[in-house]
Amino acid sequence: MITNVKIAIIGCGNLGASIANGLLTIPGFDPENLILTKRNTSSLSEYQQRGAIILSDNLQAVQMADLVILGVKPYNVTPILNEILPGIDPERHSIISLATGITLSEMYQVLKPETIAFRAMPNIAADIQESVTCICSQNANKEQVELVTSLFNSIGFTIPIDENLMEAATVLGACGIAYVLRFMRAMIQGGIQIGFDSVTASKIVNQTVKGAAELMIQKNIHPEAAIDKVTTPKGCTIVGLNEMEHQGFSSAMVRGVIASYDKIAK
Repeated sequence: MITNVKIAIIGCGNLGASIANGLLTIPGFDPENLILTKRNTSSLSEYQQRGAIILSDNLQAVQMADLVILGVKPYNVTPILNEILPGIDPERHSIISLATGITLSEMYQVLKPETIAFRAMPNIAADIQESVTCICSQNANKEQVELVTSLFNSIGFTIPIDENLMEAATVLGACGIAYVLRFMRAMIQGGIQIGFDSVTASKIVNQTVKGAAELMIQKNIHPEAAIDKVTTPKGCTIVGLNEMEHQGFSSAMVRGVIASYDKIAK
């Protein structure tokens, strides 16, 4: 049970904070089982008030934890691993990196060969327990994979993938949040132009996007199948969709996804 596991988030930035928020809302989770580190600990005072342990000493945090989540920037992964290496017990710890583009083999240039290591890519919807997290691992047995899976299932749901798809998962799952939000912003702006105030437009768009996503999830259908239901002949929906396509809507989205992937894959 993840509620009984001590979890350290090293370098608790925006994504780490989202995970922390998700964990702290789990029924039965003891806040004292969550250890957060950051150079400037004052920015984590909210979590201290909620019962989490806040430290500036990464090595101390590792020694207190069972699962160690690296929430640092990619260029800091190697220095941090070197810093915490004396405290890592391969028989006890699982090391989970959230860093984009840092492979397991790069982590093992520092870690002992027998260490259990994971790569995970959640997104900021972890904050409200609605993240999708893709994971891969090395040296982990079934129970250890299940434990890490339960960790990320507690903040959404988890998909195991091959490591060669981790960069693609980053683009689709993590960057994808920003793509959807930008689409929503544009839709709100259009709503304002046709007469709504910004608050009302936001409410309509938010629920419309939520409803569309739930429709795909619950009905398990392709988007085009649902689109067909609202595109009546000579109707306003098909006119709008065709105009968006004439302006390159789908092409721009695909090209944006590929551009983000090319940036990571270089």
